[in-house]
Amino acid sequence: MTSITRIKLSTMMFLEFFVWGAWFVTLGTFLGSNLKATELETASVFSTQSFGAIIAPFIIGLIADKYFNAERILGVLHLIGAFLMYQMYHSDNVGAFYPYVLTYMIAFMPTLALVNSVSFRQMTNPEKEFSVIRVWGTIGWIVAGLSISYIFHWDSAQSIGEGLLRNTFMMAGVASLILGIYSFLLPKTPPVKQQDKSSSVSDILGLDAIKLLKNKDFLIFFISSILICIPLAFYYQNANPFLTSVGLDNPTGKMTIGQISEVMFLLLLPVFFSRFGFKKTILVGMLAWAVRYLLFAYGNANELSFMLIIGIALHGICYDFFFVSGQIYTDARAGEKYKSSAQGLVTLATYGVGMLIGFWVAGFVSEYYRGAGTESFWQSVWLVPAGIAGVVALLFVLFFKDRPVPVDAATDKPYGIESERQELTSLP
Repeated sequence: MTSITRIKLSTMMFLEFFVWGAWFVTLGTFLGSNLKATELETASVFSTQSFGAIIAPFIIGLIADKYFNAERILGVLHLIGAFLMYQMYHSDNVGAFYPYVLTYMIAFMPTLALVNSVSFRQMTNPEKEFSVIRVWGTIGWIVAGLSISYIFHWDSAQSIGEGLLRNTFMMAGVASLILGIYSFLLPKTPPVKQQDKSSSVSDILGLDAIKLLKNKDFLIFFISSILICIPLAFYYQNANPFLTSVGLDNPTGKMTIGQISEVMFLLLLPVFFSRFGFKKTILVGMLAWAVRYLLFAYGNANELSFMLIIGIALHGICYDFFFVSGQIYTDARAGEKYKSSAQGLVTLATYGVGMLIGFWVAGFVSEYYRGAGTESFWQSVWLVPAGIAGVVALLFVLFFKDRPVPVDAATDKPYGIESERQELTSLP
């Protein structure tokens, strides 16, 4: 990879996650404080992310893998997103807000797989090169959060009362417009040419990536991805409102501590891969979710504020060791033909099905404890995802086996050099 290509991909990642972090972190606080949304209305809005993620594999399979350059689709989707952000900025109630955020998420979620596809296609050794590129996405998220708290102060009690938190949508819209235009300058990423031009319906829609689930290990990983995203949804939906309500100063800015730790642990991923393998790396990420929620449950903004800060800081392990590891694991197992479709499939499992269930579970749990008038409301809420994460980690330990030899999950056979070596050594 040339230096120019590395800079282009890094800038792409920075803008991609700046756009997301500029409004999504404070969405729960905005809905409750500015739009007066109930817990279940908040869950409904957050669920739009999952609907977009469920549709994403079809968009990627239909377009990016088959007919059009991935970077061009990325540009078009972000230009559409800029317009929708402007409409969300002007919405003054949940009913008006919902159609725009739903349409936006359908446009945005496929871009998470597209930026990965554009990046992986330029790399010869993703396990070593991807982390260095992906870390700029984390930096983009950090810059967005710090801007909200320490430059514009939109998340202060006074600004929230004045309705200034809606400015996050305008900031995200401007960044989306810039990325939409910039995407057309990215390295060309045409669809992979196939010898067989005849395509079934499942092939056109990218559903061939489902063949990866025939591999038992990949299936266990896929199911675990769905389940671990239930506690993840609690964090996205409740963390900022929780930190705001308990009185932690500059909550959005302090939440960037999680992304700062993400930068560090992202750069450590190659070391963990080589020394401990995928299974132990992913398992550590799962256990970190349980520990984080226990810290949230028993910490406070006063003498135990350090527990909240540590819980936030664990985000680097929580996210990198499971989700980024999963992206690399998927790329290694998919084979050349299904790379984009496979990334879309993982998006379906994580940000789609798992978080759709998680957002509604979080909504019902919060609604239940709030309606019950529980004094330790937030403690009760956080203990639920802590228990779920612990159970998922246990199931993963029991059923997932990490095989060091690269395997094409669609055929459950080794590919590349290892395939040739195994075939030669198996000859009589």
